[in-house]
Amino acid sequence: MSWHYTLRSVDGHIAQHVKSKNVAWHAGNWFVNAKAIGLEHEGFAAHGGWYTEALYRTSAKLVRYLALRLGIPLDRNHIIGHDNVPGTIASTISGMHWDPGPYWDWAHYFELLKAPFRGLPEPLAGHAGLVTLNPDYATNKPAFTGCTGAGSNPCPARSSSSVILRTAPDLTAPLVRDPGRCGTKASTMLVSDHCARGSAGQTYAVAERTAEWTAIWYLGQKAWFRNADAGPLWNVGFVVEPKPGLASIPVFGRAYPEAAAYPAGVPVQAVSAYTQYTIAAGQRYAAGPVLASEYYRASTFDWSSPGDGTVIRGDTQYVQIQFGHRIAYVKRDDVVIRPAVTY
Repeated sequence: MSWHYTLRSVDGHIAQHVKSKNVAWHAGNWFVNAKAIGLEHEGFAAHGGWYTEALYRTSAKLVRYLALRLGIPLDRNHIIGHDNVPGTIASTISGMHWDPGPYWDWAHYFELLKAPFRGLPEPLAGHAGLVTLNPDYATNKPAFTGCTGAGSNPCPARSSSSVILRTAPDLTAPLVRDPGRCGTKASTMLVSDHCARGSAGQTYAVAERTAEWTAIWYLGQKAWFRNADAGPLWNVGFVVEPKPGLASIPVFGRAYPEAAAYPAGVPVQAVSAYTQYTIAAGQRYAAGPVLASEYYRASTFDWSSPGDGTVIRGDTQYVQIQFGHRIAYVKRDDVVIRPAVTY
């Protein structure tokens, strides 16, 4: 394990371990690591009190500096937690990180980044096809369990950035299920179980709306949240959906090139779609950046293995999407990208 910066809780002190120009291993996904700068914040995701104001402020100052210097957009497509990083392939999804957890104040963090979450003014909100989650951090206190002791033990009532997602517009409806993360098990309110959660600043495609509830497309299903809990910000932007004639399309955890792009002697990395998810015709997901397929070969620190130090880029393009709690990728050739409108 390695990462670029560590931030201390009590005073926000920053220590650098890896130069920003070098790749560190911190997110559990080599495609993401090869493009990312990793910050580790001192603390325990299930415990209160670790995320101090000093920590937020120095972290935001560092991230804003790096983002402006390197041309990284200050949004939730690019500024993500470990819990938003996708599993590389089907078998790694369940073991991915869940930090910084539900108690990290994303809205405050983006305010400090001078990039607060915004939405359309109310007269235009009815035309929005996207929704950005923005729960009131001070009053949003989901009933999580398992912060200490057994998993059924109630956690202390703490402010949270998380929005709980259900299968129907009813507070008694079951939580939506994430087959990749939780398998056949039902989702729970365990603090580390984000199988049925969105988070502040994440933007989703609207699937359905009522006066009090909104459904979003989430891991191949409609997921409902109560508007009073989510503080929705209605937005416009772009969505992806399967091309006409396709019954469903695959979803990927990394945007690797096609086999023909690899030079001789460099091991080809499999382009492996998730087996637990697909996107069916009629579903829509908020579109992030369009990405060139890429693989950075660096299996040894001294580049002693064949192909080490090589960046392989292919003709295949991908689109990053907000798929569930985590980001994911779909092939550009499989989708139509179009403006998000009300349905």
